[in-house]
Amino acid sequence: MQNFAKKSPLFTRLAIVTALLTLGLIVFGAVVRVTDSGLGCGNHWPLCNGTVIPPLDNLTAWIEWLHRLFAILIGLLGIATLVVAIRAYRARNRVVLGTTIIAALLFALQSTLGAIVVVFDLPPTMVTLHLGTAMLLLGSLLLAAVFATYQPLEHYKADRVTSLAYVTAALSLVIILTGALVRGSGATLACIDWPLCNGEIIPTNQGQLAVIHMTHRFAVLAFGIALCLLVYFVYRDRRNPRVRLLAVIALLTYLTQSAVGALFVVTGAAPIWGAAHVGLAASAWAVLVVLSAVEWMNSREGSVEAIWKPRSEALS
Repeated sequence: MQNFAKKSPLFTRLAIVTALLTLGLIVFGAVVRVTDSGLGCGNHWPLCNGTVIPPLDNLTAWIEWLHRLFAILIGLLGIATLVVAIRAYRARNRVVLGTTIIAALLFALQSTLGAIVVVFDLPPTMVTLHLGTAMLLLGSLLLAAVFATYQPLEHYKADRVTSLAYVTAALSLVIILTGALVRGSGATLACIDWPLCNGEIIPTNQGQLAVIHMTHRFAVLAFGIALCLLVYFVYRDRRNPRVRLLAVIALLTYLTQSAVGALFVVTGAAPIWGAAHVGLAASAWAVLVVLSAVEWMNSREGSVEAIWKPRSEALS
């Protein structure tokens, strides 16, 4: 029987580095949006206003152009990660290989959506899908790294902690998508105070943009409640220090993100707070993806390698 527990340090390093760079690309993308540089290269793609290199005096073009170069770097690293995954895991850990393939497909989709966003003048729906795909790419890279390296120290049945980990991860993605919709639809300053919206809790008479903005805030509130419950039950039902640490980091990131979101509103959408807000949201998502992966592996009777090895070898 093959050794399914054997690991590939090179794959792990590549997956983690690519994931961290993807997080950086997400923050860079936020900088592109808050500085209104999304069309810095006009409607041209992959060229920038018809040229390979933008003029030195066009700051918005350079911001957009550097964002594209950053994405190319991640694409090259992603190809290297996929090649290593095929060589190292195709015969002994198909979940790692499958997750890496999904990441490669997501990168291709994200690049296509990025081109569509530019060519069609940043339609809000495409901007939201573009960011959502970037988050899924980040999550899949982290899942691949966890599946390739983590060995459960304990096993238990899936319970409320496991379910809450999944729910909070899903909610973190929801608030990211609603936040992108707020920005893309022009609803960022539809509510100029916080936590109320121009003095109201439910601004149904203030127009569609105010409703979009407050829908995002309600999603953030629901996410916070779910996170508090998660931390409570983790400390009640888990002794695993890794699980506890991940839950606390997620909650602290959420609290910081909420504070930065409030600053973004009360400062009139200052770019620095906008970029920080997106970066913290992506970080919370990343931590919860890792926590969900750890919970998933801990709640299985066998290791992830044993679950995904071929049936013929499982019976041998």
